[in-house]
Amino acid sequence: MAENETLECITEHERILQEIESTDTACVGPTLRSIYDDQPNAHMRFMEKLDARIRNHDREIEKMCNFHHQGFVDAITELLKVRMDAEKLMGQVTDTNQRLQEAGKEVTAQTVEVIRCRIQQRNMATTVEKLQLCIPVLEKYSKLKEQLESKRYYGALKTMEQLEKVYIPRVSQYRFCQIMAENLPRLREDIKEISMSELKDFLESIRKHSDKVGDAAMRQAQQHRTFNSAIAKQANVGHYTRPLYSVNGQTHTQTSLMMEDDAEDEDADEEVLTAQDLVDFSPVYRCLHIYAVLGDRETFENYYRKQRKKQARLVLQPQANMHETVEGYRRYFNQIVGFFLVEDHILHATQGLVTRAFADELWNMALSKIIAVLRTHSSYCEDPDLVLELKNLIVIFADTLQGFGFSVNRLFDLLFDIRDQYNETLLKKWALLFREIFELDNYSPIPVETEDEYKLVVSRFPFHDAEIEKQDFPKKLPMSQSVPQIYMQVKEFIYASLKFSESLHRSSTEIDDMLRKSTNLLLTRTLSCCLQNLIKKPYIGLTELVQIIINTTHLEQGCRYLEEFITNITNVSPETVHTTRLYGLSTFKDARHAAESEIYTKLNQKIDEFIQLADYEWSMAESEGRASGYLMDLINFLRSTFQVFTHLPGKVAQTACMSACKHLSTSLMQMLVDTDLKQISMGAIQQFNLDVIQCELFASSEPVPGFQGDTLQLAFIDLRQLLDLFMVWDWSTYLADYGQPTSKYLRVNPATALTLLEK
Repeated sequence: MAENETLECITEHERILQEIESTDTACVGPTLRSIYDDQPNAHMRFMEKLDARIRNHDREIEKMCNFHHQGFVDAITELLKVRMDAEKLMGQVTDTNQRLQEAGKEVTAQTVEVIRCRIQQRNMATTVEKLQLCIPVLEKYSKLKEQLESKRYYGALKTMEQLEKVYIPRVSQYRFCQIMAENLPRLREDIKEISMSELKDFLESIRKHSDKVGDAAMRQAQQHRTFNSAIAKQANVGHYTRPLYSVNGQTHTQTSLMMEDDAEDEDADEEVLTAQDLVDFSPVYRCLHIYAVLGDRETFENYYRKQRKKQARLVLQPQANMHETVEGYRRYFNQIVGFFLVEDHILHATQGLVTRAFADELWNMALSKIIAVLRTHSSYCEDPDLVLELKNLIVIFADTLQGFGFSVNRLFDLLFDIRDQYNETLLKKWALLFREIFELDNYSPIPVETEDEYKLVVSRFPFHDAEIEKQDFPKKLPMSQSVPQIYMQVKEFIYASLKFSESLHRSSTEIDDMLRKSTNLLLTRTLSCCLQNLIKKPYIGLTELVQIIINTTHLEQGCRYLEEFITNITNVSPETVHTTRLYGLSTFKDARHAAESEIYTKLNQKIDEFIQLADYEWSMAESEGRASGYLMDLINFLRSTFQVFTHLPGKVAQTACMSACKHLSTSLMQMLVDTDLKQISMGAIQQFNLDVIQCELFASSEPVPGFQGDTLQLAFIDLRQLLDLFMVWDWSTYLADYGQPTSKYLRVNPATALTLLEK
């Protein structure tokens, strides 16, 4: 067993030695560690074995060296021999190398140049390739700059979009492209600011040009209206030619109006510029497209509408003195028309920037303001011509905007309010005309020397009197000069009122009703007031009052001709159910009654003036034997006055005569019972009786025809019975018959008799 163990150990050591010899030195550690892991003192035996193996290898090396030594020596010897040749060859190689180097310097230099050129060529090719990618970007950017300089902002935005999405991503690694990309948002903001600035300039520009735009549109509307009016008037010109109202009193015929309209048509043939011709709308379109491309259209729309609302409020604000001239109204209307024509153009030229709802809202707001402004400023107008021109401007203004789809019904309703104001100004103007006519009238019958003069008067006033027509020239017409003048002025007023009713889109019946109502106002208010004031004038005497009564009678008769005159103008039959009648009859009757009352008053005042001249000597012993001088003068005055009264119509003269006699009787009675008179002699009673006798004689002389019997003498019956009672001293009869219907002194008042008896 010991031998076996020894044999195994030797075999194991042999294996380990072979492994060490054949294994890499780095892997020897595990092999050597296995020696120590075996039996104790195994490493000693392994060391012995290792030493034996080393000695064995040394012997083999020595044998090999001994075997190759002679060959080595020979090789060294041969090497020494070759050394000299090698040195010689080395010298030759060195010399050849030097000569080769000298010869190759130029080639080397050229080679370096070739290499450098090849590198440059490669760089150039690379540069060209890169530039071919960059050039489109630069061209687009250059195009962008040109578009910005030429203010083609919409195209610039499209170019920016191409740069961002197509061109810059290809060369995004370059610094200049990064700078471009960083600049594009800023350029977009610049474009927005510039376009907004242009929009602001546009808004400011159209605010200044609205006047011209509105003027052109209103002139075009005026041209159409004049043309239509001329056609309508040609249809009527064959029926009759009528004069037209003129402020200066000049009369124009229908034919002359047609000639004026033709002249206006010739002027209207000139080219009429439209809103597109006067306003450049491109800033609005550009700004709208730019904001739409930038995705901010809503902001733009809100800004535009807000600014236009502000401008609308400015446009609707009138000048303080607008009501003074028609040009002030014209500029006001032109600006408003221009404003809304621009909005109408924007409405139809853009998609949604201005909607119909927005335009209508803006117009309704403006319409309320316009109506309020016109109602206020028209109330300041005192000139009917200015009000009439304002009406014509409103009609043209309404027709113009109606042609563009705006509702103008409220404007025509406003015209009815202005028509009332117009009528008021007409009434004031005609009141001045009437007063001037009355002041210049001589209140005497119109003298007519020839037939031509007669025809002239009849042409101005419808006067017909068979008896006067039969008289020879010269002759006198009963009315004074004011009658035909008043009649002509009433006709002029009707024409003036008609001028306002034209172009109001109303029927003939409505126009007829308007004319009749305004004429009624003229007659019942203006003319009536002028007549009433005239009658109260202190310089108007009895003769003038008589002539006024005669004048009003003829004017009253002329009212039916005025109705026919209105019928001829409007072609509305007077038999129409709703036709308004003229109230001139009542006007002139009231004036006549006022004149009659004034005659009675003035006549009584004149009697009082004569009575104040009475100077009785109440204590005289006997009468003078004749009537008092003041009373005779009074009677003579009454006689001459009542002779003038014979021209008065109806019972006016009789009433005036009766009133005068009654007033005279009352005044004389008052003289007797005056409290200041304390004592009366019988001589004074007799003198007083003589005066009363003259009064009775005057009454019995029938100063005014038409009294029956002694009706006029009854005015003095109270005085007569009282004086008889004292003259006869018939107190017994008075007392006996007192209270009896058949009493001789029935009209004697006991209190009056007692008062006089005491005196």
